[in-house]
Formats: sequence, C-alpha cells, structure tokens
Amino acid sequence: MRASSPQFRASSGMAGLTSLGRFGEAWAAGLLTRRGYRVVDRNVRFREGEIDLIAYDGDELVFVEVKCRRSRRFGSPVDAITPIRFARLATAIQLYLTDRGLSPERYRVDVVTVEVDPGGRVAHWELLRAVESPAR
Repeated sequence: MRASSPQFRASSGMAGLTSLGRFGEAWAAGLLTRRGYRVVDRNVRFREGEIDLIAYDGDELVFVEVKCRRSRRFGSPVDAITPIRFARLATAIQLYLTDRGLSPERYRVDVVTVEVDPGGRVAHWELLRAVESPAR
C-alpha cells in the first residue's frame, strides 16, 4: 500500500508510526534498565543516520537499535534491519564517538525487537546482543 493512499493515513498515519517508535524506544529503555544496562543517551540523530539508545552494560558501551511493529505483515522487526540500515547505524556510531570524544577499546550493537498486539500491549520482545551487519 502506498503511503499517499487515504486508507494508509486513516489506519496508521505517520503520527501513529512516530508514537509507535517512541513507545518501542521507551519500552526498550525500561527493559535494558531492568537488565542492568545504564542508558546514557536516546534518539541521537545525525544527517547520516540515527542511534535509538546508547547504554553501558557494565563497562561496555552498547549502541541499541529498536524495532517495534504492530504486526508481521511486512516481516518481523528483525527483517527491518537491512544492510543499508546497519551501514547508516555504523556511520552514526562513528560520528557519535567522534562528537563525544570517546575511543572505547570495544563496543557492541544490540537490537531490541518489540511486537505490539492490537490492544497496544507488548505481545513479544527479544533482546539480541552483539548483532553483526546482515549479509548483503
């Protein structure tokens, strides 16, 4: 379905997508905090890409990609992490490190997937640690 169709705007619309994304990021931040992560930054945006959450898991710096979906109609949340998306994330990570004057010996990328049921409740979630770029 094209984004310009009236049916799309009426059923979900960009405002709905934005609030779903915000919900997913807030929910993921809570999950990570409960798991012992220390969230230090959220929604960091650069022209070249964005980072949803930045946290520490112990001493290790972690960049977190959050994918939230209402259904699997267009695939699972993990399917949305394409090689192009991962490349943009990698660029944003380098910009973040440079901007903050950080040079950690190592860091990792985690992914939190969240699936929301029609009632707006989290039906399924997954925390994927140390995710590598998907194959092209």
